[in-house]
Amino acid sequence: MNSATVRNLLVRGMLAGLAAGVLALLVAYFLGEPDVDKAIAFEHVPAHTHAHEHDTEVFSRSLQSTAGLATGVLVYGVAFGGIAALAYCYALGRVGRLTPRATALLLSGCALLAVYVVPFLKYPANPPSVGEADTIGRRTGLYFLMMLLSVLLAIGATLLGKRLAPRLGTWWATVTAVAAFAAVIGMAYAFLPAVNEVPSHFPATLLWRFRLSALAIQSTLWAGFGLLFGELAERLLDPRPAAARARAVPAAR
Repeated sequence: MNSATVRNLLVRGMLAGLAAGVLALLVAYFLGEPDVDKAIAFEHVPAHTHAHEHDTEVFSRSLQSTAGLATGVLVYGVAFGGIAALAYCYALGRVGRLTPRATALLLSGCALLAVYVVPFLKYPANPPSVGEADTIGRRTGLYFLMMLLSVLLAIGATLLGKRLAPRLGTWWATVTAVAAFAAVIGMAYAFLPAVNEVPSHFPATLLWRFRLSALAIQSTLWAGFGLLFGELAERLLDPRPAAARARAVPAAR
């Protein structure tokens, strides 16, 4: 793949990431923010106020839920879109005889699983009022450690599947690689320490809804990117359908 094609895919990846970020922003604003507001209100009940009595609000809540949220989600979408586009350039043609569109969808699905879902199942997202300030560094470190392990193991499982394919066939090589990935991830779940700082009196329904909304935001982001970038990549790398349509217009006239 030449540098011009890589550059074009990178630009398209960033644009697709921006568009997917807009979709994720809508989900975050309409689905996630109401639960965040309820969780923040929980901080001010008498039984829980003492745990956050030294917190100071640098930015107003209205600014955080509008401009702050939009900036964070859209910048993240553009950044991850560019990184995913570069990964796509490497994966294209190395994951079987898939079309550019199918490769984008496969890459997005695997990335969602490895980068977010696997760490999320071990260390799920918590509302602002959950967790102790003194342990935020430890909790963040454990989460990123789980994410790093998941990504490395996903890459290892892919390489394992490719190595086993000539002997076992594509189907059984894939099954073996996925089973190996699940087994090692299960051991990581067992050996890494758990984090349980949810207050006993925190509403279970609110916690569940907050975590579902966090998962919905990430799923929307990655699914949107896969669909949009796949279409853009397909038109760049296989322009024949577009050319055929262009020739059909004069003929119809």
